[in-house]
Amino acid sequence: MIEVAATAKNFLGLPVAQFLRDYWQKKPLLIRQAFPDYDAPLAPEDLAGLACEEAALSRLVNYNRKKDAWTLRSGPFAESEFPKLGKKDWTLLVQDMDKWDLDVRALLDRFRFLPAWRVDDVMISFATPGGSVGPHVDQYDVFLLQAQGQRRWQIDTNPKASKAFRPDVDLKLLQTFKPSHEWILEPGDMLYLPPGVPHHGEAVDACMTFSIGMRAPSQAELIVDLAEEIAATLPEESRYGDPDLNEPEDAFEIDAAAFARVDAALAALQDLPAAKKREWFGRFITRYRASGEISAAPKTPSLAVVEKTLLEGGLLLRHPFARTAWAKDGKQATLFVTGESYAMGAASARLLASYDALDEAAFAKLDAPARAALETLIGQGHYQLQRPPKSRK
Repeated sequence: MIEVAATAKNFLGLPVAQFLRDYWQKKPLLIRQAFPDYDAPLAPEDLAGLACEEAALSRLVNYNRKKDAWTLRSGPFAESEFPKLGKKDWTLLVQDMDKWDLDVRALLDRFRFLPAWRVDDVMISFATPGGSVGPHVDQYDVFLLQAQGQRRWQIDTNPKASKAFRPDVDLKLLQTFKPSHEWILEPGDMLYLPPGVPHHGEAVDACMTFSIGMRAPSQAELIVDLAEEIAATLPEESRYGDPDLNEPEDAFEIDAAAFARVDAALAALQDLPAAKKREWFGRFITRYRASGEISAAPKTPSLAVVEKTLLEGGLLLRHPFARTAWAKDGKQATLFVTGESYAMGAASARLLASYDALDEAAFAKLDAPARAALETLIGQGHYQLQRPPKSRK
C-alpha cells in the first residue's frame, strides 16, 4: 500500500504506530487530504518579499528546456527580478519558514508523533508551470505538503536505482531517473519520502509546496563533533607516548606495540562516560543546522521585572531561531538550548523545551534552577519579554 486517504481520526491515513512501523525511514506513502482543503497561510508574493531580505535563506532555480540546462542562484533577490523571470520553468525556495511565520510554524504541531528535535525546518517552494528542482535524492525524511495549486510527483522505489549525479549542474541532479509511481497532488495532499528515494516534482500550474524536513546528521558529522568536543578538554601534554620503547628491528616499521599505544592515546574517545556523551549529543543536536545568530538585547529585564510583567498579563516569547530539547536523568533533567545545557528538574525542563511562550502560570511552575537558567537565556536573547497591551480608556 503506497497511497491512502486521510480520515478525521488518522491524518496519516493510518494509525501512527502503523506508520512508524511500516513506513518511517522504510518506504514512501502518499496521503490524500492529510490537511483537508488546505488554505495556505501566506501568498507567493509574501514568499518573494521574504526572499528579498538579507536574513532569509533563499534560492532560485531556472530550467532551460531547450538546452536541458539548470541554473541556481542564492538570495537575497531584488523585487525587480521576479517580473523578468517569465511565466514558466522557475522555482523559488525559502528555508526556515517556520521561523518567519507563526501560522507555518503551527503546522509542526501535527508532527509531534515524531521527536521535535528531529525537525529541521519547513521549506516553502513557489513554482511557475513546469517549475522544478529536477530529479534528485535527499538524505533525510521529508513530508511534502501541497499548499496551493497542483504538482506532479514522480518517485522511483527501485532499491537498485542509480544515484549518480549529473556533472554539468550546480544542483545534485540524477543522471538517470526512471519513475515507478506518478501522482498529481492537490492542496491538502501530502507525500512522505524516506531518505534515499529518487523523486522529481514539477508544477502543473503556479503552486506552492511545503517541505517539512527532518534533521539527520551523518555519522561523519557526529564523530567529528564528538572528537572536537573531547579534544577541547585534553591538556596540551596529553600526547602519544612510548616510555616502554624497545629498539625496533626496522626503524621505518610501525609495529604492533606502536598501534597499541595509538589505541591508548584514543582511549578518551573510546571510553567517554555515557552521561558525558548524552550531554554532548543534546548540545550538538540543538545547534545542528542552526537557522541564524541570536544576539543579546542591549538591555535585558531582571527576573523580578519579568515576573511582575507576567503577572500583569505579559508573555515571555522564545526566539524563533532557538532550538530546544531535554533529557531525563533519574529525577533530574537537562535542558538543551541551541548548544548549551542547563540542569534542572524534569518538569521544568519539559516545560521550557516545549513552550514557545511563557505566561505567569507557566513561570510559576519552574523550579529555582530553571529560573536561573531562564535568566541566563533572557540575557543571551533567547527570550524576549512582551508587555501586555495597554487597555483603552
